[in-house]
Amino acid sequence: MIEIILLLGKDDWAIEHWEDAPDLVDYKGRPFSLRAGPRMPVATDHESEPVAVYAPDELTEEEFQDLFYALQPKVPELALKYS
Repeated sequence: MIEIILLLGKDDWAIEHWEDAPDLVDYKGRPFSLRAGPRMPVATDHESEPVAVYAPDELTEEEFQDLFYALQPKVPELALKYS
């Protein structure tokens, strides 16, 4: 399984567990593209799954980065180190 982080907005996200991480998905009627991963977290204190991050497909790379960093304090998986 892959832990999927969907960045929905500056104060909104979803966490899902999927078998794979396609490049483009429809999530609640909205297109999302794979922006990071799936990657394995480095040395955590518990067993981990690979993590993949999705954002709305219409976002530019800069907008994605802004959203990612805005949610990083709220979503622990976004602050982990990855191999």
